[in-house]
Amino acid sequence: MRNLIYLMTAVSVMGLAFWAYGENYRTRSSLDRMERLQGEIAGLREGLGVLRAEWAYLNRPDRLRELANLNFERLALLPLAPEQFGALAQVAHPVPDLPLVLDPVDTAARPEVQP
Repeated sequence: MRNLIYLMTAVSVMGLAFWAYGENYRTRSSLDRMERLQGEIAGLREGLGVLRAEWAYLNRPDRLRELANLNFERLALLPLAPEQFGALAQVAHPVPDLPLVLDPVDTAARPEVQP
């Protein structure tokens, strides 16, 4: 009986050692993957910073003004005038196809929109 207990203990220790080795291997694999992803994220953030700097450089007001002046005839740009603006009532709004009912219980109190 004593030998059986010793044998079961030895088998359990070997099983636990095998399990611990597998967990260690998976943990190291996950840490390596995490480091690779963090490096990729850092590279992408650096690239995004470069793109933002290029965008800011290309959108400088003096540069855009110079480009607008160079291409004035081709673009047919005109300065804004107050006569170019309209009132909100002049905008044509689409009529909904279906009746608009906000509260299905109180349908008699609200008029339905007709198409």
